[in-house]
Amino acid sequence: MAKFGEGDKRWIVEDRPDGTNVHNWHWSETNCLEWSRNFFTKQFSGAVILSGEGNLFIKVNKIEKLEGEAYVNVRKGKIIPGYELNVSLSWEGEAKDSDGKTLLKADGLVEMPYISDENADEDPEVRFSIKDDGPIGKTLKEAMVSKGKSMILEKVRVYVETMAKGGPCKDELETKKVAPKSVAAGSVASVSPVVSVAVESKVVKEKKKVVKKSKEGFKTITMTEKFNCRAKDLFEILMDENRWKGFTQSNAKISKEVNGEISVFDGSVTGMNLELEEGKLIVQKWRFGSWPDGLDSTVKIVFDEPQPGVTIVNLTHTDVPEEDRYGNATVVENTERGWRDLIFHRIRAVFGFGI
Repeated sequence: MAKFGEGDKRWIVEDRPDGTNVHNWHWSETNCLEWSRNFFTKQFSGAVILSGEGNLFIKVNKIEKLEGEAYVNVRKGKIIPGYELNVSLSWEGEAKDSDGKTLLKADGLVEMPYISDENADEDPEVRFSIKDDGPIGKTLKEAMVSKGKSMILEKVRVYVETMAKGGPCKDELETKKVAPKSVAAGSVASVSPVVSVAVESKVVKEKKKVVKKSKEGFKTITMTEKFNCRAKDLFEILMDENRWKGFTQSNAKISKEVNGEISVFDGSVTGMNLELEEGKLIVQKWRFGSWPDGLDSTVKIVFDEPQPGVTIVNLTHTDVPEEDRYGNATVVENTERGWRDLIFHRIRAVFGFGI
């Protein structure tokens, strides 16, 4: 899935002149980054963590940083949120003695480097720091971790749930669930349903180049990528856990044997090797931890080297469920984006195999 503002315009149908996106049929995309910043500011600014317990006083001051991207796509009323955020909060703590005299005031940071829709079912990493590392400072930090972490994660879950419901688009979606107004014959608006059908037909054909429908409730992702390298080198990168760690910046365990187990993206994806042919073929079972129990998909990667130093990769990922165990209907989109952005694009960037 392209980042906000970078999508192929053939995929995004502009609203009609009268402002009506009938039944939310067209693909619409809304930038939610500023809305997300305001959301986190409202949730966290001034939030009290401790108010005198153990003579400790701790509160969150404000959002120091919120970077990344956040958007909501809507297609036929189906909400598809996307976000990758790096968030930092400043906090302050004060320790007093039994007489109410201040022993120490210190500032600190709470960092959440990766809040992502891809990990919507998991709590993000939360890092705590304090500027004073003396005994009292450490006590304040420990209290912040003990009492503050659960509160912070709960507020992040509220954000995740709100984005899943449409974020800033929620009210607009409810408003647009109305029947289209009748129009006079021959008017521009009366022709638009025909135009919409034609555009929709084109959109479906375009999308089927990447995501194909298979058995009900599941889809197949197909992708072709080109690299400036030998096929055996690319094969080795995908099968070497140390190189995998390098280009994904996440932990990986990858067996190089048929029937050997694999675990990538810090254990978010697990599976097993089914077929391996060096420089030519990788077939693996894949499943994400957020998928319903008992569901496995099959990844098939075929390497073709039409000329030395140029490799064509044909990926086929079958039996990808349309929804995860929590009812989020973003599995296919996230999986396709993960292959493109988190694997293939990063291999090019790290190893210099760009075309």
